[in-house]
Amino acid sequence: MALWLYRLGRLAARRAWLVIAAWAVIMGLVGGAVALFMGPMSNNFEIPGTETQQMADKLQAELPEASGGTGAVVFTSSDGLQFTSAQEKNITAALQSVTSVPSVKGVIDPFLVTAQKEAGTAQLADGAKKLAAGEAQAAAKKPELDAGLKDVAAAKAKLDAGQAQLDAQKEQIAALPAGSPQAQGAAAQLAAGQAQLDAQKAQWQAGKDKVDAGQAEYDAGQATLAAKRAELSIGQRKADAAEGILFVSENGKAAIGQIQFSESMNAVTPANRQLVQDKLNVLETDGVTVNYSKEIVEDVSELFGISEVLGIAVAAAVLLIMLGTFVAAGLPLLMAVVGVGIGVGGTMALTTVIEMSSISPMLALMLGLAVGIDYSLFIVNRHRQQLLAGMDVRESIAKATGTSGNAVTFAGLTVVIALAALSVTGLPFLAILGLAAAATVAVSVLIALTLTPALLSLIGTRIISKKAWAKNTVATAKHEATLVGLTKTEQGAADEAADIARSARGWGGLVTRHPLISLITAVLALVVIAIPATGLRLALPDGGSEPVDSSAYQAYSITGKNFGEGMNGPIIVVASLPAGLDEAQATVLNLDVADQLRSVPNVIAAVPVTLSADNRTAVYQVIPKEGPASESTVQVVHDLRSEGATILADHDVSIGLTGQTAANVDVSEKLGAALPPYLAIVVGLSLILLILVFRSILVPLLATAGFLLSLVAAFGGVVAVYQWGWLGGIFDVPNPAAVLSFLPIILIGVLFGLAMDYQVFISSGMREAYAHGQDAKQAVRTGFKHAAPVVTAAAIIMVSVFSGFIFSHLTMVRPLGFALAFGVLIDAFVVRMTIVPAAMHLMGKSAWWIPKWLDKILPDVDVEGAKLANLTVTSDASELEPAPANG
Repeated sequence: MALWLYRLGRLAARRAWLVIAAWAVIMGLVGGAVALFMGPMSNNFEIPGTETQQMADKLQAELPEASGGTGAVVFTSSDGLQFTSAQEKNITAALQSVTSVPSVKGVIDPFLVTAQKEAGTAQLADGAKKLAAGEAQAAAKKPELDAGLKDVAAAKAKLDAGQAQLDAQKEQIAALPAGSPQAQGAAAQLAAGQAQLDAQKAQWQAGKDKVDAGQAEYDAGQATLAAKRAELSIGQRKADAAEGILFVSENGKAAIGQIQFSESMNAVTPANRQLVQDKLNVLETDGVTVNYSKEIVEDVSELFGISEVLGIAVAAAVLLIMLGTFVAAGLPLLMAVVGVGIGVGGTMALTTVIEMSSISPMLALMLGLAVGIDYSLFIVNRHRQQLLAGMDVRESIAKATGTSGNAVTFAGLTVVIALAALSVTGLPFLAILGLAAAATVAVSVLIALTLTPALLSLIGTRIISKKAWAKNTVATAKHEATLVGLTKTEQGAADEAADIARSARGWGGLVTRHPLISLITAVLALVVIAIPATGLRLALPDGGSEPVDSSAYQAYSITGKNFGEGMNGPIIVVASLPAGLDEAQATVLNLDVADQLRSVPNVIAAVPVTLSADNRTAVYQVIPKEGPASESTVQVVHDLRSEGATILADHDVSIGLTGQTAANVDVSEKLGAALPPYLAIVVGLSLILLILVFRSILVPLLATAGFLLSLVAAFGGVVAVYQWGWLGGIFDVPNPAAVLSFLPIILIGVLFGLAMDYQVFISSGMREAYAHGQDAKQAVRTGFKHAAPVVTAAAIIMVSVFSGFIFSHLTMVRPLGFALAFGVLIDAFVVRMTIVPAAMHLMGKSAWWIPKWLDKILPDVDVEGAKLANLTVTSDASELEPAPANG
């Protein structure tokens, strides 16, 4: 590999303009692709197969009117008083004007909804009053009706008795002699009695008919009262279900409107989001302050902000101090810019065909800048050292590419593999993120190996300042004066003795003089820093994570203060109802389900929102007690899903959760589950690669253990700042909450790659010194002395670049920038430059032990480029041949 890279560097130096032209063409093609094909980005972190995604798909298919995105608008009076009637009318008019914006399906007017709610409450009260009056009236009539029924029954009994008496007389008359005067008199008397009784019966029948009519009227009244009672009961249950949801605060000083979009929020263009804001911002002239939820104001189209520029400025200052000239300092920066231009540009060009989260190009940008500067710096620094030692410019470029370039290749490969391995997590958005960043790092490596040598060839000796040349000339003359009269062997021994003496000074000498104390102190310090990591909680960011002065944070804060934190993160429940229900049955069943949902702990409201035309699909809005990223809301999501089994058993209704709050919980838990296997892959990869590079067992184990220490310490720092709120004022963390859910897995991949970078540059020098015959303990000092300056500069540059993203305009990038900056800081200065040399000094020769059978089967990757020492250049600069074995 070293020989091949040597030839590549030499070719690039000889064909400099061709290499530059090739990269210029590539940049032009990428720029054209971006201009033609770049599409919108999103912060959509859906995972196919999860319940939330299944329910979202179900809504899209069966109830499309309920499937669009929603954003909230929070209105407050500028003077802090209650809204005036004029302000309420103006807000209503402004909201209505928003419906003309493309992608807007409708709006929810807080004052209209509140008025309807108040009217409904008044109607319920009036209905209850009328029902009570009707029941009282019916109760008053009931005794009279009962008395009438009793009189009718008594009269009927009397008539029946009279009829029986007449019938008996009739039988007696029939026994008398026919035609006798006695019989005739009795018959006449019987006829008169029967006529009188028939008249009484007619009178009774009239009374009975009147009583029956009264009974029928009473029964009809009771049926009406029962219907009214049922209607009032349903109305009251609906009111009870919605009791916990307000759109105008109780003090009348804040109101929440909602914008309903016809498409998902990720599909709403920045132009349409801005148009919504323009329509509502006119209210400021009416004394109304308008703030928007994160969904509306979030703009992921801009990658770069002022803080990122400041981070690069610090990196430039470090380069200038280290390299001494603007030309030398500007070269690594230029290489980094070209690298991210091509890598990030290529990523952006794919946004039309691939749904890409905003953090994908941001991570690629962060890593591309950091590694692009560092990788070019390693080659430039080696080239400068060789020039000062008297080597020819092109030969120096070729050897710097073959040595430092070889290490850069391996280091870049570890980063690429670690990032590409994010694909194995089974999370599509994370796979895209990892591949985009890996591609940018790969481009940065190619640029360092080709474009950097080409430009170095054109720059020539100007890469070193005149002052540095003069200083080097004096130092060389002084050094040569000390070697006068010595043989070559004696000169080599003198140089080595001087090198050994210098290696005993500085940080490396201090650490290796007190290795046990240094090792124990550093490890204990990292363990203490890692303690907060035991409380790590994962979630996706919400409005409470935004900057304090942002509209999204103000909307989130005002909503929580006036309406309850849960209004910031409603949970959507989708239900499948049994077949064959009419609208009334479906309504009652919906309320029964809502009651059961509301019984879940920490749920303050559960409202039936929509019912499909076939009465088979229902949607409920559940309002938790606390915000969307809170621990209690995460538990509410679990409890609602657990309650689903009971609801199915009691009502034959199956439910599922969707919406952003539930989706965030699913994504966070899926990421948490993917963390252990991914960590195992990375650790295993670390061991294999380092065994291959250093041909050792203990060095890879030490490097991996150091990586794990850096990792947990970085987690501890992130939890302390972003979850516990320590130093929140400094890092602009106004509302500490759970840690960004995909931060740990990204941090593992990126920090692993970068840690291996520093391990290679620190340990390869130690390995080289040991291979050249130095004592194992002394080799640690010698290797550290040679590598420490450039690793220090590289680490400071990388920390500076990452730190620039701590105050990024994209909130979710901030904790990632902090984690990477803090992780690199710890890994470079505590692990690689303290723990590693201390431990290797203690291990001595055993650090380089490897079983003979393993040593035989491992290929020689020559990451230090040692084979280049055995090369000589023929008269044709393009030809290389091995030097004699004894030479």
